[in-house]
Amino acid sequence: MSVLDLPELALEGILGRLPPASLCQMAGVCQDLRKRCRSDHLWQNLFKEKWARIVGPLAFHEWQRQLTLQAELGAATERPPRPWGWPLSCLWRFSWLNIQGQPAAVPPLDSLMAWYWALESGSFWFPAQVYNRENGHVGFMLSCYDAELNYDRITDSFKARYPPHGPRTIVIEEGVRWERLRAPPLDTPAHDLHQSDCLIELQPGDHVEVQWRRNKEFPYGWWYGVVGHSEACDGNSRHCRCHSIETVWLEFSQYTLGSRWRRAAINRKSHREEGNEAEGFYGGIRKLRTKEEINIWKRLWPTETLE
Repeated sequence: MSVLDLPELALEGILGRLPPASLCQMAGVCQDLRKRCRSDHLWQNLFKEKWARIVGPLAFHEWQRQLTLQAELGAATERPPRPWGWPLSCLWRFSWLNIQGQPAAVPPLDSLMAWYWALESGSFWFPAQVYNRENGHVGFMLSCYDAELNYDRITDSFKARYPPHGPRTIVIEEGVRWERLRAPPLDTPAHDLHQSDCLIELQPGDHVEVQWRRNKEFPYGWWYGVVGHSEACDGNSRHCRCHSIETVWLEFSQYTLGSRWRRAAINRKSHREEGNEAEGFYGGIRKLRTKEEINIWKRLWPTETLE
C-alpha cells in the first residue's frame, strides 16, 4: 500500500500538515504527488503563516512585474526563465542535468509555491517597511520607512535597502529581524503626500502615524504620535473642546518637554504638507485603529527620552 492508496481526505490532511521543505520533497516522488504538492490551496496557509504580516499586495505586484519582464527577456533571447533559486528538494532527482529547460518539478512561475520560494530563497527583493531603520539610529526612533528587503534563511533575518535621501547614497542595513518589519498599510508612495481621511474625527488620546520628512528631497517616513490637548486646555475631559477646534495638536512623547520635535500643530480642515527646512515637513496622518498596531509601537519605545 502506498500513500496514494489513502482516502482523499486522509491524503490531503497529511499533505496539509507538511512544512515547505517536506512538501517539496513529496513533489519529487511521482507525477501525481507533484501535481498535488504544488497546488495553491496547500501553499496558502504556509504563505500566510510565514509571510503575510510583512508581504503585501505591493510586493506581489512587483513580483508579477518582474516575472513579466523575465518572460519577455527569455522570449527575446530564447532562454527559459530562471527558477528563482529553488532548493534541490523541489527538483526531480538529476533533473537539473536536463538541458532542455526548466526542471520538471518546478511549478508555474505565477503559482503560490513559486511566490513562496522566491521570497524564501532570497532571490527576490520585495518592498516593505522597517521600524527604527538603521539599527535604531537615534534620528529614526519610532519611525517606519519604506525599504526593499531580501531574506537570508541561514540567519532568519533580512537585508534592507533604503532609497536615497537627497544627496545621500543608498543605505543598506543587514540583520534586520522580523519584529521590525511590516507590509505597507497604505499604497501611498514614499515621496507622495497621503490624503488624510481621519482629520475630522481626531481627538486627544488618539494614536496616529504622521508622515514626516526632513526636506522636500527626502522620502516620507511614518512617525508614531498621539493627539494631544491644545495649550489652552487643561486636559479635563469635562471641559475639553479640543475635538471641535480646527487646530489638532500632535505629540511625540519620545522627545523631552521643550524639544522642537515634541509638538506640532496641523489644521484639521485644510491640512496639506506643513513645515519648514529647520523642523521638517509634516504630511498626511493615519489613525491607528487596532491595539495590535499601537502595541507594536509601544514595544519599540526607546529606553531613554530623546532630545
